[in-house]
Amino acid sequence: MDQLDRKILNLLQRDASRSNVSVAEKVGLSPSSCLRRVRRLHKNGIIDRTVAILNPAKTGRGLKALVTVELKLHGEQHMRRFLDLAVTEDAVSQAYAATGETEVVLMLNLTDMEEFDALCDRLFRDQTNVARFFTMMVIRTAKEETAVRI
Repeated sequence: MDQLDRKILNLLQRDASRSNVSVAEKVGLSPSSCLRRVRRLHKNGIIDRTVAILNPAKTGRGLKALVTVELKLHGEQHMRRFLDLAVTEDAVSQAYAATGETEVVLMLNLTDMEEFDALCDRLFRDQTNVARFFTMMVIRTAKEETAVRI
């Protein structure tokens, strides 16, 4: 990956709807050369996917929560089993295996507290191997960035 690739990636991270011609002009390439580079970046997995980023509040999912989860039974298979269950939930926007006391960290985009309560029943109670979970409701977002600095 060279400096031109980095320029292309930074432009696309800010606005992936830019036309190839627009990106080529900004980085000083011909449109065909720029397109070849973008295709190579996709093929090599540097560009993982191209998506539209929605405003959760305007889609009815404006309530955000971070949840840390400690499991009763530890180990890779138990953590994977819980993550497999968590990622099926519509409200779970991000799910991570973590180190330390917390095995799993979840980011939720919820419609309301009733949805959260129902999710708690499904994920954190009964036979889900959860020893404890801690919830932090987001009251203000200072930074929420999707771009990867390169």
